[in-house]
Amino acid sequence: MDRAPTILVFDSGLGGLSVFREVARVRPDAHFIYAADDAAFPYGALADDTLVDRINRVVNRLIGEVRPDLVVIACNTASTLALPSLRAAHPTLPFIGTVPAIKPACIASRTKRVSVLATPGTVRRDYTAALVREFASGCDVALVPSDRLAGLAEAAIAGDPVDDCDIAAEIAPCFVNAGGRRTDTVVLACTHYPLILDRLTRLAPWPVTFIDPAPAIARRVTQLIGTAAPGTANEDPPPVRLVSTLRPMEATRISAIVGRPVASPQVLDPSGPPHGAS
Repeated sequence: MDRAPTILVFDSGLGGLSVFREVARVRPDAHFIYAADDAAFPYGALADDTLVDRINRVVNRLIGEVRPDLVVIACNTASTLALPSLRAAHPTLPFIGTVPAIKPACIASRTKRVSVLATPGTVRRDYTAALVREFASGCDVALVPSDRLAGLAEAAIAGDPVDDCDIAAEIAPCFVNAGGRRTDTVVLACTHYPLILDRLTRLAPWPVTFIDPAPAIARRVTQLIGTAAPGTANEDPPPVRLVSTLRPMEATRISAIVGRPVASPQVLDPSGPPHGAS
């Protein structure tokens, strides 16, 4: 593109900030909107049909409001369920989804014992099973559903106290030692998880490689809309627009996480225009 693009990054909560950080590194010149549908968090608590309707309603409302050049769905659940209908509704708008990085994990694993740490919804979906069938040949893949880790990560990101024991209990089933082989690679199949990677690494029973999908998503962004013009990395980036559906995001904390200035948070009513935080 011959101008700075507008990029919408969407998630159910703050987890998509892990993807946002990588995309912002490759397109520091872009105008970013980070949108969190926190009114429906966690997405795994909703039935699939309800969730598809919800995601389409919120994302379509955002697209009409911000007119992005590209949309990143920074959520495994939203991507596996709603991307087909979103693409059908906006055939000329590029979308990038987030799916479990099973293929690169199986390629990287030396012991050929891989775990996929995900929300229960992602674990049970046929899409995930199809990825295992297609790309896990020769690997033992353990699908590990975590009921609480996304919420624990969301709380930790927000600055609330989260006990190490609670995180350790959620990740413990990922670590399998059987038949003389133990897990050496763990796929982080929820975008919340990389935001507490330092704690996951510290609490792991033994060292493993944690696979974060965000760098691959960032590479896909540059494939679709190109790289930033030379010199733009040294310029002051435009403020990130923050939009949520329940309560205003904490601007100072998010600015610290992403390393960019942010505008005053807004709250979006999917059936009406967004309004500034009070």
